[in-house]
Amino acid sequence: MTQPIRLLIVDDHFLAREGVKEILEGQKEFEIVGEAANGIQAIGKTKELLPDLVLMDISMPKMNGFDATKEIKRQFPNVKIVMMTVSYDITDWFEALKRGAQGYLIKNLNTEDMLNGLKAYSLDEIPMSKEMAFRIWKEFKKDGQAEQTLSVREQEVLQLVAKGFSNKEISKQLSITENTVKTHMKNILGKLHLENRVQLASYAYDNGIV
Repeated sequence: MTQPIRLLIVDDHFLAREGVKEILEGQKEFEIVGEAANGIQAIGKTKELLPDLVLMDISMPKMNGFDATKEIKRQFPNVKIVMMTVSYDITDWFEALKRGAQGYLIKNLNTEDMLNGLKAYSLDEIPMSKEMAFRIWKEFKKDGQAEQTLSVREQEVLQLVAKGFSNKEISKQLSITENTVKTHMKNILGKLHLENRVQLASYAYDNGIV
């Protein structure tokens, strides 16, 4: 049996945390292991509980979600973080990605979309349109991401990531195992000093790989 995704909820509003818990109640894929009301608590709880996924609000007292995300990813790079906010500002989305977040969810999503989003982000398999990748590319280009040489196989994996393929689809496309795909992904991220799949896609467009 697959282990549930261990989730930490971070939001300064009690009712918001309760709302998330209500949505996830009865969902076998998720196990809520803790809650935090600000960024400082989020870092402490992450260190204490080592969750698989942190659902992080942006605007909070003492320390906001952006700063907390950056620090958590510095200390615990394998912990995935999804920002959850009422903001539709695309600059917030870009900032979340720059700090290392896997993704971004709007709080007023319906239950099904929220669950599907969380499941996809936890598996690091969020597809992205060419239009969105190009917008992200323009934002990340300002920061001048470092470049290192990728092997031919790594470039093939990167191309498929940028086209929105999941790890399972990439494994079928290249006739390799999913574990091998994950290993290539880890190596690519390390070489390019990137944090997640979304940043990889923007890099691919930046460098004409797709």
